[in-house]
Amino acid sequence: MFSVGRLCVKISGREAGRKCAIVSVIDDSLVLIDGNVRRRRCNVRHLEPLKDTIEIKKDASHGEVEAEFKKLNIYSKPRKVTRRKKTVAVAENQKKSTGKKEKPEK
Repeated sequence: MFSVGRLCVKISGREAGRKCAIVSVIDDSLVLIDGNVRRRRCNVRHLEPLKDTIEIKKDASHGEVEAEFKKLNIYSKPRKVTRRKKTVAVAENQKKSTGKKEKPEK
């Protein structure tokens, strides 16, 4: 019933109601899912299998799953890319704040 490529709907948790695909079967009760949810392990009791399947290989990447979802007109949630870069202004402000006050010139 739960095999690689099977489409499912999450029925519990914060992502309840969202569609996902099974990427890998870990054991009898755990699977790895991806799609319109975060890529994570999930208990099969939290999934409702659908009759549709997609053609993906075992341990497919998020991009491959997303491409198959687009073919079925199921749009997955875009991934957030978080990169913290210091801007020039922030770096300059950190250099200036040494704790010592400069005396104004007269």
